[in-house]
Amino acid sequence: MTVNGTTVTTLGTRALPTDRIRVDGRALPSRRDPVHLMLHKPVGVVTTTRDPEGRPTVVQMLPRRIGRLFPVGRLDVQSTGLVLLTNDGELAAILTHPRYHVPRTYRVKVSGTPDERTLARLRRGIRLSDGPTGPVEVVVEERRPTKTWLSVTVHEGRNHLVRRLCEAIGHTAEKLQRTALGPLELGKLPIGAFRPLTPRERASLYRAARAAARGAASAAGPGGSGRPSRRGDRRPSSAAPRQSASRRFVQD
Repeated sequence: MTVNGTTVTTLGTRALPTDRIRVDGRALPSRRDPVHLMLHKPVGVVTTTRDPEGRPTVVQMLPRRIGRLFPVGRLDVQSTGLVLLTNDGELAAILTHPRYHVPRTYRVKVSGTPDERTLARLRRGIRLSDGPTGPVEVVVEERRPTKTWLSVTVHEGRNHLVRRLCEAIGHTAEKLQRTALGPLELGKLPIGAFRPLTPRERASLYRAARAAARGAASAAGPGGSGRPSRRGDRRPSSAAPRQSASRRFVQD
């Protein structure tokens, strides 16, 4: 058996859906399933398909053989953590659109030591320049004399929302790492590394997307839209996210 022209002899060797696989000289039928990759973005890399300023992008961190993928949402250049890349435009739209309230969790190091009264303000929601936020889930992970590590979960998408929330309570976010997107968790994936989602992760991601779409449709009332395709996770949407639309994706 060969994968992309290289003979494979190790049992259990993994291949990506876009890899060219031949057995006894015959090519296996190409798979049409969606491709989903989890990447641990480093600082200094932008979450776009291309950057006019010439900075490295998350797409450039992937081998070209994987094919055309798009990042789901954005993570600002100074932040690290989980970025999902896929060719399933329908799934990407649900995960990034504000109406679906897909949760995002971050590990944040803030300046100073916010007290419980300050954290209670976050949990209730804070009025920002573009309007009030919904409730925010906040857990104190570690307190130091001059710094505090927080776990922050938000359910809406706005530009630099987590950093702005920290500024609003008077504690600047000095480091920010996305640790979860919906049911996906970054875990111990090394910084700069990527991997395909497991079958269980893909299934949980689509379940979360369907639940979010049902919730949005219910909130919209009779005749409301927002249901994902019945194709589920069996095959990709025919339309990938447009590059022009990606500029509307929020940066966390």
